[in-house]
Amino acid sequence: MSPPHSAIDPLRFREALGHFASGVTVITSLVDNEPIGFTCQSFYSVSTNPPLVSFSVMSSSYSYPKIRRAGRFAVNILSDEQARLSSQFARQGADKWLGVEWQASPLRNPIIGGSLHWLDCEIHAEHAVGDHLIVIGEVKALNRQETAATQPLLYFKGQYRDLAAHGAG
Repeated sequence: MSPPHSAIDPLRFREALGHFASGVTVITSLVDNEPIGFTCQSFYSVSTNPPLVSFSVMSSSYSYPKIRRAGRFAVNILSDEQARLSSQFARQGADKWLGVEWQASPLRNPIIGGSLHWLDCEIHAEHAVGDHLIVIGEVKALNRQETAATQPLLYFKGQYRDLAAHGAG
């Protein structure tokens, strides 16, 4: 155990956090008729009444300022069949939407085809913390997608993982 005031090595910190399995989402919005999106593992529920969810994003994000301007976003919960899509939306500079099928949500956010579920949100609050922003959204609509996939896309120790391969199906 480290003394309370010791410096934490960023690489060791990142490695430690990699031991926490997380689901994978793509946060999307539509700004000036242009779909915007990025891969996000730091998504979680906040409250059921009112229905609030949250995600964290780097303060230096290219995509998030556009989403902030729109004032709304969708959370696309990815299936285990969407690892390639997750990697595609994690890159900067590339055409993230190349070959991606999507439709507009009730709030006009892009809903990615094949995702397990989606939540349509309006930005409720934003907090600057360290090198990230914590964004809280109020869920205005949600729905399960019609898809053959039944398992979530999971990320653990720097890799995508398959629940079924480990007997958890």
